[in-house]
Amino acid sequence: MEIKEEGTSEEGQHFLPTPQANDTGDFQLTSIQKTPDEPQLEFILACKDLVAPVRDRKLSTLVQISIIHPTEEGLIRYSSTEIVEGTRDPLFLTGVTFPSEYPIYEETKIKLTVYDVKDKSHDTRSFLGYASFKVGELLKSKEQLLALSLRTSDGGKVVGTIEVSVVKMGEIEDGEADHITTDVQGQKCALVCECTAPESVSRKDNLPFLNAVLKNPVCKLYRFPTSDNKWMRIREQMSESVLSFHIPKELISLHIKEDLCRNQELKELGELSPHWDNLRKNVLTHCDQMVNMYQDILTELSKETGSSFKSSSSKGEKTLEFVPINLHLQRMHVHSPHLKDALYDVITVGAPAAHFQGFKNGGLRKLLHRFETERRNTGYQFIYYSPENTAKAKEVLSNINQLQPLIATHADLLLNSASQHSPDSLKNSLKMLSEKTELFVHAFKDQLVRSALLALYTARPGGVLKKPPSPKSSTEESCPQDPPPPMKRQDSIPHHSDYDEEEWDRVWANVGKSLNCIIAMVDKLIERDGGSEGGSGGSRDGETDPSVADAIIAPPKEDWYEQLYPLILTLKDCMGEVVNRAKQSLTFVLLQELAYSLPQCLMLTLRRDIVFSQALAGLVCGFIIKLHTSLHDPGFLQQLHTVGLIVQYEGLLSTYSDEIGMLEDMAVGISDLKKVAFKIIEAKSNDVLPVITGRRDHYVVEVKLPARMFESLPLQIKEGQLLHVYPVLFNIGINEQQTLAERFGDVSLQESINQENFELLKEYYTIFMEKMPPDYISHFQEQNDIKDLLENLHQNIQAKKRKNVEIMWLAATICRKLNGIRFTCCKSAKDRTSMSVTLEQCSILRDEHQLHKDFFIRALDCMRSRQTQGALNESDDPETGCLSDNKPTSRHFYPVALLLVSSHLLVVWLILSLALLLAKYQ
Repeated sequence: MEIKEEGTSEEGQHFLPTPQANDTGDFQLTSIQKTPDEPQLEFILACKDLVAPVRDRKLSTLVQISIIHPTEEGLIRYSSTEIVEGTRDPLFLTGVTFPSEYPIYEETKIKLTVYDVKDKSHDTRSFLGYASFKVGELLKSKEQLLALSLRTSDGGKVVGTIEVSVVKMGEIEDGEADHITTDVQGQKCALVCECTAPESVSRKDNLPFLNAVLKNPVCKLYRFPTSDNKWMRIREQMSESVLSFHIPKELISLHIKEDLCRNQELKELGELSPHWDNLRKNVLTHCDQMVNMYQDILTELSKETGSSFKSSSSKGEKTLEFVPINLHLQRMHVHSPHLKDALYDVITVGAPAAHFQGFKNGGLRKLLHRFETERRNTGYQFIYYSPENTAKAKEVLSNINQLQPLIATHADLLLNSASQHSPDSLKNSLKMLSEKTELFVHAFKDQLVRSALLALYTARPGGVLKKPPSPKSSTEESCPQDPPPPMKRQDSIPHHSDYDEEEWDRVWANVGKSLNCIIAMVDKLIERDGGSEGGSGGSRDGETDPSVADAIIAPPKEDWYEQLYPLILTLKDCMGEVVNRAKQSLTFVLLQELAYSLPQCLMLTLRRDIVFSQALAGLVCGFIIKLHTSLHDPGFLQQLHTVGLIVQYEGLLSTYSDEIGMLEDMAVGISDLKKVAFKIIEAKSNDVLPVITGRRDHYVVEVKLPARMFESLPLQIKEGQLLHVYPVLFNIGINEQQTLAERFGDVSLQESINQENFELLKEYYTIFMEKMPPDYISHFQEQNDIKDLLENLHQNIQAKKRKNVEIMWLAATICRKLNGIRFTCCKSAKDRTSMSVTLEQCSILRDEHQLHKDFFIRALDCMRSRQTQGALNESDDPETGCLSDNKPTSRHFYPVALLLVSSHLLVVWLILSLALLLAKYQ
């Protein structure tokens, strides 16, 4: 009977609630005994002596696997094999795997339906026969192998045999003479599965802690022959990540907090002349609207509880624009007869871009350049500060807000030590106070603060600076002030003869002098008490200023607290005066940027926040996965805290139409990841999701590890050292639109991005070679000379060849050799991404695990075949498997590596595959 598979309710990969009994409660189910976090059951299939429906027809066979649960009546379509052509004895390379959380029991029934596929493009098939068995029958059979007769639909005629064999990854199976053989392109290959026992890969791969980050895994099992006719086994897994929504919510909360603080500082700027006051009011109106928008988006995101990822059909939704598109982990776990087991991870995600904002006027790279150029040339009613100075103002303000409360806390601890009359505690408290105060004073050693004070002075009504009098204290009398160094004013700010520039120097210097007075007093107290020689050691120059020490009268022993209290109070007063003036002046600097172009300036900030949020979600996911898979690698951990990690993004966007804007967004978003540092902390509760702190231009992601794992880390990491990342992006357009761009358009954007990021990659390599120990470097050079790979990459970038996919291969290889994190991105992380990831996986199997050359294309077809996941419903997205109502569902999608190869995808596949194959064999 010939049928044409269309829509069906037997949807693939449903995860049903775990049943325990039927409605009467008297039917108990038998669970499968398994290793924790390992698949419950995996098996492979082969058919023998199939009977063709028409004489002399060469069969093209696939097997459909369906499930009948013990407590359910319906048939659930689970998966399919690939199509094997031209043989009556097909041996399928695609196996069947049931993840650890899937509700399968010994009583579960599995139905195997064999079809003859007549037209792959339209999925037209003829039913050949079927067989079924219970899971318990397979597990309890001799050698866990069943040979089942295939029968027609009426259960009468036998049309062949299907063999089902349980797979245990990592175990060695001895080949027998009567084992199945297959003949593909004339190559005989015995079914001998011979794998090295998994070392630490499984342990690292199955860390329960990862379950807090990764969700809803979809697994596939393959077996491919090696060049010496042995079998390797490949388990492919795709997982969603809860970080898709968690990171954007963390980030938006930080933005709201930062913007509310900035708005309050603008309100507290003081009295301004009418021109500047009107500008401030306008800025505050728009800034308040922006905060309300962020709060609304956060509220809507908090309602999203049904999915762990955003489907491509939702990329234009405003409430989801901070969420990355199709963020997934693609993992290939290889059990090879020749090498140790290996994991290969790629994070796949849609290119970080502001789809809801649109690309009519370009992306961030162009928009930021245009904005800065216009602002520089339109300064008649504003004071122009460069982006570097604006960023510096934000940095100083952030340091002020962090250091002032810390100094106050350490000052109180010093007084507490004085009240306890403890010399050691007093010295330790003074040391901490001195260090923080020194950082505070150093923050103002910048021309920007002085010029900002003058600018604010000119903006006051009548040019008169309204300020409270400087506090008078013993500091000014007993702590002489060094003459201030000569400073230059910013050219764009006019000089006012009635403005006293030296007043700021005096106010600023009073903080340092107050600290010196405290140091001198502590030295006298300890000396009088008979303490250790050398005093407190808290002076900034290693010794107390003699003039200050002479001015201090040594008090009685019992008056320590009373003698230090007024000095501490003076320090706080001086610090408060500095903070007040500096915050107002630097806030005035930020006002210039905001006031120039409203609402364009804030819309640019919004766009940059959106793109950065998408990029950061992927980065945090990749970092956590890389940390967990390499947690027991001392070399990696040393590299992590000594150098940092390279993060390589493979972009597949064209330089044509809207994708130019997407690429411009993506380039800025990935570059902004340089502002991110990681810090690993010990988890104190079951909540192990990462926490983000900081502000725009400087974020710290705190990654939590359970105590047992945290204790295994190097001391530097445990002590809170910040861990840095080096993001690089290489883009090669590969679709038909790129063909148009290269023939009739402009590819300079792609060329510039590739060249700029090559320099960044080379810079990382230089740091790596300088900081890592020689024995570690020699290990890398034994594998492959990275220097030669870099030179090859540089030559390919300079060559400016059309669709030069060799650039992608070289960049990915260098990243893996350097223990980096790999990303692959296109517009939606679907078509082009799937083509690239599967090609990379098969190339790795060929180059690293001796995949038989005659099976390269067939292995590629297996990984790309939609048949491995069954047919989609008519109501589903034909590319992602997402429901057409635009609401992502956790089980209604298919792995990126297993998508339908449609006609236009075939063009992409051929271009990508042939170009790389030609490059490899030239």
